[in-house]
Amino acid sequence: MTTDTLPPPAPTVAPIGRGRRGGSLLGRSLRYLTLVLFLLIVLIPAYVLFVTSFKGLGDATPARAWNLPTSWETAGWSRAWEQLAPALGRTFSMVIPAALISAILGSLNGFVLARWRFPGADIVFTLLLFGMFIPYQAVMIPLVQLMQDLQVPSGIPSLIVLHVVYGIPITTLIFRNYYAGVPDELIEAARVDGAGLFRTYLSIILPISMPAFVVVLIWQFTSAWNDYLFALFFSNARNGPVTIALNFLASGQLQDYSASMAGALIASLPTLVVYIILGRWFVGGLMAGSVKG
Repeated sequence: MTTDTLPPPAPTVAPIGRGRRGGSLLGRSLRYLTLVLFLLIVLIPAYVLFVTSFKGLGDATPARAWNLPTSWETAGWSRAWEQLAPALGRTFSMVIPAALISAILGSLNGFVLARWRFPGADIVFTLLLFGMFIPYQAVMIPLVQLMQDLQVPSGIPSLIVLHVVYGIPITTLIFRNYYAGVPDELIEAARVDGAGLFRTYLSIILPISMPAFVVVLIWQFTSAWNDYLFALFFSNARNGPVTIALNFLASGQLQDYSASMAGALIASLPTLVVYIILGRWFVGGLMAGSVKG
């Protein structure tokens, strides 16, 4: 047998998976490094807030914002709590009823718009959604005049009404998308058993609405808690929420940086706790409402 008839040598094959594993390891490392970088960028303001809140009056200056405290003190936290404690109580009395009422109204609206196809339902839903795109600044003066004409007391009562009204569009949208994914067989079974629209809502729809309620309550709680524009126009330092009290704490001729930073952390703590406790259900509820709509 001559060399001309010999078969060509077999090509060299690299071990299966080695290059792929190396590439995937490099890709994961790059993703983790990118996430850590973004995490550090996000946590920089939190670091400045935290370390400055424990500094003394002479140590808490913009020039030393990045430095650790020379001596860790809690006087700034005491001053911040003394000024913010009454406003925190008023804020809870505002955001809890505002979130609950807007969630209930949004659930009723969403169920009707998703399951009762009356003439003009799409037009009504579109008009409701317009409320999400109207800037607050554009209607602030008419709102002030309206609240005065209705003789709604300034402070917490006015803010509850405003947050409920302005929360209806987004709550209706979330519940409508969620209820659109409910199987038609459940509604038909309730109808065969003789249940009307309201009975179907109470017996069938409401018990399975917890994911949507969690999303709406978290959304409304944080929106009302962090609001400053409505609070500025419809309340003052004596009857306003924590955002107004925090503004007065941070203002003044002699800036108390340690108390201001401590106050910012105190004011943001309730929303942070809500997201830590309910964050898993918040994401799940959003995904459940995005299946159909």
